[in-house]
Amino acid sequence: MRMHRGSSKDARASPAVSEDLPLSASSAPLSVVVELTRARRITRRRLRVASGVTVKELLRRVGEPPEGCAVLIDGVPVPLDLPLDRSSRLVVIPTFSGG
Repeated sequence: MRMHRGSSKDARASPAVSEDLPLSASSAPLSVVVELTRARRITRRRLRVASGVTVKELLRRVGEPPEGCAVLIDGVPVPLDLPLDRSSRLVVIPTFSGG
């Protein structure tokens, strides 16, 4: 029986090395500090989250309404749908107040 060149039954062929992580592997959690600035007071919360979590999800986890906040990373405003891929410090500034 002849096998064609790319056959998986060929004993001489070595398996290809995968460069991707298997689906079951997860990346290390990110450490994110959320600084909420309100009335000369800064409240800090440290969270451990999975890579890819959005800024909007983080705000909800700390109890802030995303629609009423401006968020800065390294002094630069970022969109609420930005997925985080590294540990960061987010400065949250409420853009409106009740009353």
